[in-house]
Amino acid sequence: MDKTILIIAGIAIGAIIGFIVAKILERNNASKLIKGAKKSAAAILKEAKVEGDGIKKDKILQAKEKFLELKAEHEKVILSRDKKMADTEKRVRDKESQVSSELSKNKKLNTDIEVKVKDYNHRLDVLDKKQEELDRLHKSQVEQLEVISSLSADEAKSQLVESLKGEAKSDAMAYIQDKMEEAKLTAQQDAKKIIINTIQRIGTEEAVDNCVSVFNIESDDVKGRIIGREGRNIRAIEAATGVEIIVDDTPEAIILSCFDSVRREVARLSLHKLVTDGRIHPARIEEVVKKTQKQIEQEIIEVGKRTVIDLGIHGLHPELIKMVGRMKYRSSYGQNLLQHSREVAKLCGVMAAELGLNPKLAKRAGLLHDIGKVPDAEADMETPHAILGMQWAEKYGEKDEVCNAIGAHHDEIEMKSLLSPIIQVCDAISGARPGARRQVLDSYIQRLKDLEEIAFGFNGVKKAYAIQAGRELRVIVESEKVTDQIASDLSFNISQKIQTDMTYPGQVKVTVIRETRAVNIAK
Repeated sequence: MDKTILIIAGIAIGAIIGFIVAKILERNNASKLIKGAKKSAAAILKEAKVEGDGIKKDKILQAKEKFLELKAEHEKVILSRDKKMADTEKRVRDKESQVSSELSKNKKLNTDIEVKVKDYNHRLDVLDKKQEELDRLHKSQVEQLEVISSLSADEAKSQLVESLKGEAKSDAMAYIQDKMEEAKLTAQQDAKKIIINTIQRIGTEEAVDNCVSVFNIESDDVKGRIIGREGRNIRAIEAATGVEIIVDDTPEAIILSCFDSVRREVARLSLHKLVTDGRIHPARIEEVVKKTQKQIEQEIIEVGKRTVIDLGIHGLHPELIKMVGRMKYRSSYGQNLLQHSREVAKLCGVMAAELGLNPKLAKRAGLLHDIGKVPDAEADMETPHAILGMQWAEKYGEKDEVCNAIGAHHDEIEMKSLLSPIIQVCDAISGARPGARRQVLDSYIQRLKDLEEIAFGFNGVKKAYAIQAGRELRVIVESEKVTDQIASDLSFNISQKIQTDMTYPGQVKVTVIRETRAVNIAK
């Protein structure tokens, strides 16, 4: 029992001793680990301190560089401000010196002025004294004169005034007489000068645009070919086209004169073709003119088509389209008829839209309102153009509103729809623009037409053309029906008819041309 207890006790003591030894070993290892950790931490702290010192030095260097840069910029700003202040101070000193010099000058000037004022006052006093002395002497002399002449001063003054009036009146009458004689000598010249100046100031290009075209040529040698031998080519062109060809000293240009723009355009295109082709003789001229007339007719149709397409008008009769195209070559009081009709159509469309009416119908009536001004050969010239246009519109199937608007736009018939007053108003708006129309030009063109109509009223007349602005009527007769003697009598009868039926400025020369032509063909 005792051994067992001892063994147990020994085992227990051994276990305790082993536990104690283990704890001692663990403590030693922990102390070693702590010492190693302390050494590592010290090393890390040392490295961090070294690295921090490096970063600190870099930041300090950067801060110093930035400071130096800011300092340099600040010094520049300060230098510029100092320079500006120095300049300002210099200008101020200059101004001060200038002001001081001006003040010194002013002081000197003021001194001079005071001296002059004193001298002026002294002179005034002397003049006053002299004036008093003169008045006294004048009074004494007047008294002496009154005693000598036995007249008072007022009586002498009235006699002097009367004598002066008589002399002035006689001088004035002589002057007036001289001026009247001078005016009689120069009145006609001055009147012409005034009229010419007025025409030059008021004249525009309207007459030129409506009556004259310029045909440009490459050289003046072409003029001789156009004139032809003994003038046969130019006579053939004038006879075929009814246009006066003016060949003068104008370089590289020929003037085409005619009041009818269609004729003038035919002549211009024909000349262009003839000059380009090079073959210019009477037979060729007649052939080219006929072809050109057909070309113009086709162009008139194309112009009419383009116009109705531009305005958005559809279903217009071909004859009305042709009339619209012919408006391009007509004028109304100097205003181009096609431009006027297009403008009226646009105005009517806008006004009808504002009133809640049909704008397309209004445009149609506006475009056609003046078609009566482009009559054909069968038209009655005595019928007003509004009524004539209405009749044509009815003939070619236009609506009643359109026909009434055309016929009533000059109050020839009663207005039956709201479209009629719109057409009338828009026609007046387009024609009332400043410079749009010229009454004189229209009457002038009518006078030329009347001249030609009078010639056509006689038998045997084939063609008649009013040329030279209506100062000459050129009549071409048929040689088979009119003899030379009859041609002479015809010229006289036409001139008497013009003199009786027409009113015109100046005089009209009537030239009757009778030509006998023999043509044979060699085969």
